Amino acid sequence: MAQRRDIDRHLHELLQVDRFKDYGPNGLQVEGKDEIVKIVSGVTASRALIDAAIAEGADALLVHHGLFWRGHDGRLTGWLKARVERLMAHGINLFAYHLPLDAHPEWGNNAQLGRQLGLQGEARFGDQDLGWLGAAPVATLDALAECAHQALGRAPLVLPGDGRPLQRVAWCTGGAQGFFEAAIAAGADAFITGEVSEPQAHLARETGVAFLACGHHATERYGAPALGAHLAAQFGLTHRFIDIDNPA
Repeated sequence: MAQRRDIDRHLHELLQVDRFKDYGPNGLQVEGKDEIVKIVSGVTASRALIDAAIAEGADALLVHHGLFWRGHDGRLTGWLKARVERLMAHGINLFAYHLPLDAHPEWGNNAQLGRQLGLQGEARFGDQDLGWLGAAPVATLDALAECAHQALGRAPLVLPGDGRPLQRVAWCTGGAQGFFEAAIAAGADAFITGEVSEPQAHLARETGVAFLACGHHATERYGAPALGAHLAAQFGLTHRFIDIDNPA
């Protein structure tokens, strides 16, 4: 058993929340029970995940994508009201960490995705040093794409570049397609992220650097359970990761 305030304080310090300029509030987003025994982790605070946490008898939910984002007008109506209503009715605390969870060197999404793909971060690049760069674990793009396919359970969308041998691979989970230019400037031969937009196809052709879009959800489903397991060990809690599948 642990006190909510102690978990909140620990996560705030561990993830260096104050260091980041983010798109929404990081930390405790919905206040529930004072005492926490069981925590459920997941990627997004969707209604399906909240309902699963209720069924598990969770006292806290730990996610990467919370409920509140920059530009939200503050009204609790419709789908947002339904999510908050469920959390409050069952006294479930909602902890959400966006960029701080991406960036953490051990429990973060980038660190954990690197482990899945055999990548080790040797340098950082991009806005707020969120991008990671390291030695390629395989020599060819086909082998890297197959590695991603096997590790993540889905085939990536591949923009092949010029087919060069791989020496350095850059990666940043989720919707980090806008980091592609910074990855190219950092010396990457291939860049791995979750999503792709129209400009990246042209950049891959014109620079020769390969681009792999492996899925926003697929690349970000490792940080929350790693952090949840850490909390369980730190505070003597019960923890379960629940993966609500998302094809995006």
